[in-house]
Order: sequence, then structure tokens, then C-alpha cells
Amino acid sequence: MSALILITADQLSPALSSLRDLQPGDQILLAEVAAEAHYAPHHQLKIVLLFSAMRHFAAALRLQGHQVHYVDFDQQVLSLLAAVQQVLQQQPQLQRVRLTELAEYRLMQEIASWPQTLGVPVDVVEDDRFVCSHAMFRRWADGRQSFRMEYFYREMRRYTGLLMNGNTPAGGQWNFDTENRQACPAEVQIPAAPEFQPDEITLEVIALVQRHFASHMGKASQFVFAVTGKDARAAFLHFLQHRLPLFGKYQDAMRQDEPFLFHSLVSMYLNCGLLDARWLCLQVEQAWKAGLVPLNAAEGFIRQIIGWREYVRGLYWLKMPEYRRQNFFAADRPLPSWYWSGKTRMNCLAQAIGHTIRHAYSHHIQRLMLTGNFALLAGLSVDEMTDWYLAVYADAYEWVELPNTLGMALFADGGLLASKPYAASGNYIAKMSNYCQHCHYDVKQSTSPTACPFNALYWDFIARHEDKLGSNARMQLTYQQWRRKAASDQQALRAKAADLLIHLEQL
Repeated sequence: MSALILITADQLSPALSSLRDLQPGDQILLAEVAAEAHYAPHHQLKIVLLFSAMRHFAAALRLQGHQVHYVDFDQQVLSLLAAVQQVLQQQPQLQRVRLTELAEYRLMQEIASWPQTLGVPVDVVEDDRFVCSHAMFRRWADGRQSFRMEYFYREMRRYTGLLMNGNTPAGGQWNFDTENRQACPAEVQIPAAPEFQPDEITLEVIALVQRHFASHMGKASQFVFAVTGKDARAAFLHFLQHRLPLFGKYQDAMRQDEPFLFHSLVSMYLNCGLLDARWLCLQVEQAWKAGLVPLNAAEGFIRQIIGWREYVRGLYWLKMPEYRRQNFFAADRPLPSWYWSGKTRMNCLAQAIGHTIRHAYSHHIQRLMLTGNFALLAGLSVDEMTDWYLAVYADAYEWVELPNTLGMALFADGGLLASKPYAASGNYIAKMSNYCQHCHYDVKQSTSPTACPFNALYWDFIARHEDKLGSNARMQLTYQQWRRKAASDQQALRAKAADLLIHLEQL
């Protein structure tokens, strides 16, 4: 019985499970549909990346001799279901639908009704591009009251054998994070990131995005990403040679007008399927074994892939749909408009948001400790923040974005994911960057007219949530510091914060 194999925009992998054991007569469908394109106000560069990568992937499948149906956006097909129905009507010999499990909860819920709607069986096969299956994560999580990535990560190291000497971690310790927190001095040269000139297919997509998505963040004309597996691998190998050796040391650093520093920039390719997680980790491990990169760099990168990435996916699927509704601090203040424009006098946020507008990218510390930290301190709406992160980054899909934003950055799950809120004053930003040297505000001041807004907002956050955080073991030193402050200083900090919150748009 011939099948129609549906491939979505984040499944552009030749080794995709649904593409195995193709039978004569099976056909493949990829579709640029309105529902997914407009699910969020996606960055223009993200839309170009996915549409162009899909078109290139379809072309590669055709070269392999497969019959491929491709629905482009100008055909105005509204949904994946509508695209599948269209092909089944045109090809009545196709009596089944097969797909690899979809990455987002809402889509898996939608396809549950497809067999009845379509009148044909719908086979969903496991997505084994991930190291940890859903069943494996459930076994690990069973009986735990809270989930800590570090312990999960150790299980993944043992399971994969990466950076292991038998049962012992390479270097005698699991985690070299304490070696990965250095600021990046001005004299350190940052290697240029590789760029890929758009080919004819990509130029057509750029024109399409300019026609249909002109109001979205970014400029499609600035597109320089890879759109094929070959070019994505080239981008990663460039990182391996030129940036990975210093990635470990400077992975938490930020520097004025440097959007990339020593980061790999491959999460967008990994999350849409152009790169394979195991292959990335093996390349990094081999580079370490060959003496090309230090252990702290190799471990730091591998931890992000088989540790953090697999962990947030597991948590997402374990806790949805309830997870989406968590709001521990009842944060509901509207986002200031400068989250979309980058027009703020806070230089650190202007830098991070400016990078996002220009590149559909900012690195994890900018996301966590700048845009996320400010939202946490100011009590910005959890729903609006998670929607913002989903829209503006080229690597964002709900399964990876939601736990990172709601759980890690905003602590809205009350500590299921993180052991304490990642709240920080301006001192952290000054320590890890040179942003404060270029800022309208004074990071050393807390209550003056030009004081860094992070300072008063930090202490106000601590004060107003003492009932929820005061018993947190990791927050005891912070609360001791707060209680030692004179009552007049506490009042001044809280008054300053109240004024800042009233005038967020003017910051």
C-alpha cells in the first residue's frame, strides 16, 4: 500500500526515520503553509532559511529519484492537513500517510484527528535524531520532584560514551563550566563567521518573503545562512577550526558590536535538520582527542547538545500542555516596544536586540542574562516573552524555546527546571562585557536619575518575591544582603524600581 510521506520544515534530514524503507510508489510532500508561516510573526531571515532549505531538500530528494510534491507559499494552502488532502485527492493510489513525529505539542495534537478526517491510516514513527527518546527521559524523570540538567547530562555521557574513559569522565570531572566564564578582552581577535551567498532558489524565496512578510522583524535581503546540509557542515567545520578552541573560555562573554564571538551559530541548522547532533559531538570529541581544542571547550559544546538540548526537549514533552500555562510570579506586564525595535538607552539590551534584528540570532547569555533577565526583573508577561523568543530567533521552535524561556529565563515554572531564578543586577553585565562602558546609564549607581535600571529592578524583584524565594537555599546569601541594607536604602531602591516600571517605554 503506497504512502504519502510528509516532511516538515524542521525535518530536513536525509536519515529521517520516515524516509527509511521507502517502497515503490511512495511519494513525499513538503509544504510552505500559511498556518505555520503565520503561527508567530517569525523573523524574515528565519522564514527565508526554512523555505529555502525546504526547497533545496526537495530538489535533493528528486535527484535521488523520489517523487516529491512541493507546495510553495504562493499557492496559499492554509495548513499541513490541507496540503496532505490536496495530494491524496490528486493521487488516489496513496492509501496511507507516514511522518516522523512532529516536534511541537500543538501539531501532534492536530494530527491525532487526521485518520478520521483523511479516511486513511496515519503512521507516526519516532524521531530518533535525538539521543534521548521520550521513554528514556520518562524513566530518568520518574519519581523526581525537580529536574536538574547536570544529572541528566551525566546519564547522557554514560549512554553515548562521549568524553568518557570507561565509567569515568575525561579529565576527572563531568563539567568544566567554572572555566567557561571569562570576559573577552578587547585585544582578543574574533574570527569572522562564514557567510553563504544566496543562489537562485534562495533569491526567489527572499523575494517571496519581501512580498508577504515585509512587516516582520529583519530584512530578508541580508540573508547569508547555509541552506543545505553540505554548507551547514562547512559552517560547523569552520567553527571547529577557528572558534571552538576559545569557545569554552569565552562562551559566557559579551562584547560591544560583536554578535557572534566564539559561538558555533549552528543551532538553526541543527534544529531544522540540516545537521545531526551525534555527528557534531563526535567531530568535537575527535578534535579534542587530536589535541586541537582544550577539554573545557569540547565539554562545554557537547554539554549544550546532549545535555541541555536533549534535556529541554524531554522536559517539554513530559510536562506539556500544562507547562505552557505556568506563571510562578504572575508576571503580566506588557513588553516595551523596544523589544521589537532595539531603541533603548540601555546599551546591553540595544546590543542584544540589535543583533537579533540584524541576524535572527543572539547567543545564550544575551538571551538569558539580558533580554530574559530584564523581563524577569520587570515582571514582563510570560506569554508575551515566550511568543517573542519564538518569533525572533532563527533556531526557535516551541519545544526548545519554551523551557528555555519560561523555565530558565523567567523561572515561571517555579523551579522545576532551574534551582533558582537567573536574576542579576548590572554588576553581572559589567563583569561579563564592556557594554556598560558605552551606556547612557551608570552601572555603579542604583537610585540616581542615570542609574543602571537593572540595579534597582534587581533588588525590587528580590524584595517583592521574598515570600516565594526566601526559603530557597541558593538565595540565602542574597536575602541576607537585602536584610542588611538600611530601611532608607531599601525604600529608595524600591521607589526607583517603581518609577522605572512606570516608564519602561522611555528607558
